[in-house]
Amino acid sequence: MSIRKIVITGGPCAGKTTAMSWIQNEFTRRGYRVLFVPETATELISGGVAPWTCGSNLDYQKCQVRLQLEKEAIFEQAARTMSDPKILIVCDRGALDNKAYMTDAEFAEVMESLGTNEVTLRDTYDAVFHLTTAAIGALDAYTLSNNAARTETPEQAAALDGKLLASWTGHPHLRIIDNSTDFQGKLERVIAEILSFLGEPEPYEIERKYLIEYPDLEWLSSLPNCQKVDIIQTYLRSPDETQIRIRQRGSDGDYIYFRSEKRRVTDMRRIEIEQRLSKEEYLRQLMDADTTARPIRKTRYCLAQNNFYYEIDVYPEWKHQAILELELRSEKDEVVFPEGIRVIREVTGDSRYKNYSLAHHMLEEESR
Repeated sequence: MSIRKIVITGGPCAGKTTAMSWIQNEFTRRGYRVLFVPETATELISGGVAPWTCGSNLDYQKCQVRLQLEKEAIFEQAARTMSDPKILIVCDRGALDNKAYMTDAEFAEVMESLGTNEVTLRDTYDAVFHLTTAAIGALDAYTLSNNAARTETPEQAAALDGKLLASWTGHPHLRIIDNSTDFQGKLERVIAEILSFLGEPEPYEIERKYLIEYPDLEWLSSLPNCQKVDIIQTYLRSPDETQIRIRQRGSDGDYIYFRSEKRRVTDMRRIEIEQRLSKEEYLRQLMDADTTARPIRKTRYCLAQNNFYYEIDVYPEWKHQAILELELRSEKDEVVFPEGIRVIREVTGDSRYKNYSLAHHMLEEESR
């Protein structure tokens, strides 16, 4: 049985409701049992529980996040009893959406009250798909008429969209669906991105990689749409050319664990199969480490900008350069680079800059 849990999020008037209908139709047709976790805020507010009826916004947020997690747990429990081979749980917003409506101090108190942390809460979802509000790039389509609970002006909607995107930045599988096409094209891209993530028909990953000058880390860390993640990546023994790695990913002592198997198709296109590991499984698989390669340690800055999701990898051995990676939906997509980043050259097809190669050879500065 395969159970995958994804989040559909985004700013006001982004097309989430219609997207849910498309997802239901498309993935049911493809043999999935599709389960929808309804939006928690709508349920609570329509029932009389709201930030303005509770003692404080903090009191309300504690209720909403707790209910969100309880609902998801029930859906996952029910999914495990079903006989369907492929189950897709679709969350109409996830627990991290609430962060956009809280101060940092309030969010920290909610995490403490639930006995959890941001990394665990964010990365419990397999993928996140952010639909950009129509207020950004499709202003003529922005309306309040189709949702009685929507009160935001276009300016407020755009600001909230940015806060929601920042709340999810740092997730390993965050995709941004902008308004660069008409609405039907936007919905088609939502379906295409989910299909790509699920590996339908094959789990392709289209990636471009660039060598960049060492970035201003203090500036990156100050951006609201940038999240720092610490990574330790260990390659395992493999009987063929398939690259098998396990990864510890997180920050401030809170980590999640993955196993990935990658096979190259072209310089930009790879087949990748990934699975979540428990800490015990991760430690057990470390015993099968490739002794000819050393673990790769790096700090990744995840940056959501220009409707791209950039991953900037900083290695402790490099003082003058770093690597910028981004995944594309098509090999023909035009790349726009973040402000403040200086590109040295593209290294997508250069084996010297593959993590697999770096693990087998001591990292060296390109210029001394």
